[in-house]
Amino acid sequence: MEFLLSDSSSSSSSDTDDDLMPRLVPFMLRSHPKNENYIENTVSLYSDVEFREHFRVSRKLVERLAEKLQNSDYYPSMDTGHKRIPAWNCMLIFLWFAGHEAAGFRDVGDRFDVTISKLHNIIQTVSLCLSNMASSVITWPSLEEKQQVIADFTNLGFPNVIGCIDGTHIQIDKPATDHESYINRKKFYSIQMQAVCDSNRKLTDIFIGYPGSVHDACVFKNSPLHHTLQEKCGTEIILADSAYPCLRHMLTPYRDNGNLTPVERNFNKKLSECRITIEHTFGMLKQRFRQLYHLKLRKIDDICHFIRACCVLHNMALFDGFEIDPEDTAILDFNEDQPDDNEPADAAGQHFRNYIAALI
Repeated sequence: MEFLLSDSSSSSSSDTDDDLMPRLVPFMLRSHPKNENYIENTVSLYSDVEFREHFRVSRKLVERLAEKLQNSDYYPSMDTGHKRIPAWNCMLIFLWFAGHEAAGFRDVGDRFDVTISKLHNIIQTVSLCLSNMASSVITWPSLEEKQQVIADFTNLGFPNVIGCIDGTHIQIDKPATDHESYINRKKFYSIQMQAVCDSNRKLTDIFIGYPGSVHDACVFKNSPLHHTLQEKCGTEIILADSAYPCLRHMLTPYRDNGNLTPVERNFNKKLSECRITIEHTFGMLKQRFRQLYHLKLRKIDDICHFIRACCVLHNMALFDGFEIDPEDTAILDFNEDQPDDNEPADAAGQHFRNYIAALI
């Protein structure tokens, strides 16, 4: 706006400064209009359906989350000497930012009448609060849950499966340091997220933070799940694509060199039909929280907590009975790197894969 004023004042127009200013001031005021009392005057009038459309979760869930935020150790940190923003408002502001891919900081700040610095503080604080809930919300299936998940995957033709694993890339802006390591094979900057889901698209394990250039198999080998997989699975298995190693408790497809047997082709087909569940889970997560298509935060720690917060909200929304419409999930996560070769399989993994292939 300073440029417009200086540019206008240096023009050859015969308008005087006094004549020009009355016309410029309204333009300046319109350039970034603020919505005063948007929550009180507009959001409060939304129907439950409209509320879910705008904030991607139910009103009741936001009420519960706002109460958790208000009672948390994070909320007092938002008191910066000015009037503290109500926890309900903070949750709505965070959810609006998370749920809209095109939401810039200035746009969100103007909509909710908060400064950019306050907006950053809200996003960071709510992210931390939600991220801290991950251990109680994103959990490995219980014995009872395992039985239901196994039954669901058995109906798809694959026995003894309790989950599917894959990685997804969250696009980010160029990091301030070590930026080359964040360039993935698609040539954009990204953070890696590894996740396991069950048959109902519930996230049961997540691992976030590796730069985009790192291969899925390397992420897995450095994740806590790699070291606890046998203990967590017991006699059950999870399914993966060919970017992962074939292990006793994690089965992958046979490498197709054009000479697969009918048994091996059937195995690959059944595995793919089950494993699409994790693709749908990533698609649902990103469609619900569209900021994950291209996250505008800059600090890596903030990015990781924000992603984990969205994962927590994803599970809580499923518990709440609110799923994204089928029309929404049709736009899936097709920006992923497709595996171009198979990771080496260990002997136990190969033997058990052959056993299951003959069984199904």
